[in-house]
Amino acid sequence: MIEKRKVVLVGTGFVGMSMAYSLLNQGGINELVLIDVLKEKAVGEAMDLAHGIPCAPARIDIKAGDYDECKDADIVVITAGLAQKPGQTRLDLAKTNAKIMKDITKSVVDSGFDGIFVIASNPVDLMTYVVQKVSGFPTNKVIGSGTVLDTARLRYLIGEHLHVCSKNVHAYIMGEHGDSSFVPWSHSYVGCKSLINILKQKHEDLSILDKIYTDVQQAAYEIINRKKATYYGIGLGLTKIIKAILNDENEILTVSTYLDGQYNHEGIFIGVPAIINHQGVQEILELNLDKEEQGKLDNSCNVLNDMLKEIESEI
Repeated sequence: MIEKRKVVLVGTGFVGMSMAYSLLNQGGINELVLIDVLKEKAVGEAMDLAHGIPCAPARIDIKAGDYDECKDADIVVITAGLAQKPGQTRLDLAKTNAKIMKDITKSVVDSGFDGIFVIASNPVDLMTYVVQKVSGFPTNKVIGSGTVLDTARLRYLIGEHLHVCSKNVHAYIMGEHGDSSFVPWSHSYVGCKSLINILKQKHEDLSILDKIYTDVQQAAYEIINRKKATYYGIGLGLTKIIKAILNDENEILTVSTYLDGQYNHEGIFIGVPAIINHQGVQEILELNLDKEEQGKLDNSCNVLNDMLKEIESEI
C-alpha cells in the first residue's frame, strides 16, 4: 500500500482540472501539486480547488509548484499538450505534442522522480510511447489512459440499451484511442451472460452492436460539436487509474500499455485490458480473440506503428 499518496498534475487545462476536481471529491490522496507552463493559472486553479476542501470528504494539501515537486511523488499525471486544430492531421498533432512530452518527461525525471507516469495527452498511445522512451522507465510504470474512456462510453450505452447498471456490463474497447479501435464482442458480457446471447434471446438484430460502437466512436465529436471539448469523462477515468494504483486494487482497465509479444505484437503502447495495482501494470490479460477481432487489432497496431515511424525523429 502506498502511504505518501502524492500526485503531481502537469497541465491544468480542462482534462487535468476535471481529474483534479474528481480527486478532491472522491478523496484518497494526501497531496496534489499542479504544474503548468502558465504558472499563474496553476496558482489560481490550486486556490480555487483548495477553497472547496471544507466540503470535501477529506483534507488534501493542494498547491501549485514546479518540477522539483515530482521527486517524491507517487504518480505524475501528464495532460499537457495542444488540442487538435481544425484541419490539422493527427500526425501533425503527434509531432507537435511529442516535442512537448519530451521536454516535460526530461524535467520530471531530472527531479529524481521514481514513481508511475499516467499519460492522457493525445494521441495518447503515441505520447505514452514517447514518455517511456525518453524516461527509460520500465514499461509497467508508464501507463496511458488508452481506451478507458471509450470503454466507459461503451458500457454506458449497452447499459442504457438493456436497462441494466453499466457497472454490470463487462465489455471493452481495444486498440488505439482513435478510429481503428474495436470491440471484441465475443468477450462482452452483462453480469456473467454473453451479450450476444442476451440480444438473441430478446430477438434483437445484432446490427445494434454496430450502432452502439458507432455511437461510442462518434461520441467525442458529438460533444465537441456542442461544447467545444470533452473532459469530464476522461477526468473520472484518470481518477480511476490513480486510485487503482494507490489502493493496489488489481483492477482490470483498458489502459495503453506496452505489448511485448502479446497478441503477436511488440514495441508499441496500445489499449488492452490489464491488471493495474501499485506496480503500475501488473499483467496484460490476453484475450483469445477470434480471427476477425485479431485482424482489427492487427490493423490498429499497424496504424500506430506507421505513425511512430513518422515521429521517431522527435523523440
